[in-house]
Amino acid sequence: MTAIQWSDGAPIYRQLKERVVAMMLDGVLKPGDALPSVRQVAAEYQLNPITVSRAYQELADEALVEKRRGLGMYVTEEAARKLLLNERERFLTEEWPLVLERIMRLGLSMDELLKADPATGGTR
Repeated sequence: MTAIQWSDGAPIYRQLKERVVAMMLDGVLKPGDALPSVRQVAAEYQLNPITVSRAYQELADEALVEKRRGLGMYVTEEAARKLLLNERERFLTEEWPLVLERIMRLGLSMDELLKADPATGGTR
C-alpha cells in the first residue's frame, strides 16, 4: 500500500476500505491477489488492528475479498466487475446529474464537449 493521509471527515476504517477499493479499480490489486495482513497494515500506518479488521470485514461482506483460512484475505474473481458496476451506478445517480446541470447552465453543446481537451482545459 502507499502513503495515506487520513481525514477527519470519515472513520479511518472506511477510508482504508475505500483505498483498497480504489486499488482494485485501478488494477493495483487484481483478482487472486492477497491483501497485506492486518498486522502489517496496522503496523505500517500505526492503526489499531481492529480498525484494519473492520475495513477488511466490510470488503468480505461485500464479497470483494475472501478469507482463506491460514492464508489471509484475497481479492475475489468478481471484485472488479462488481466494483465497476457499483461505481458506474453511483456516477449515474449521484455525479452525472450535477455535471449535466452544470453543462446546461453553461449552455455547452455536445460538439463543444467532444472537442474539449481535458489536459489543457481548452479545445483541441
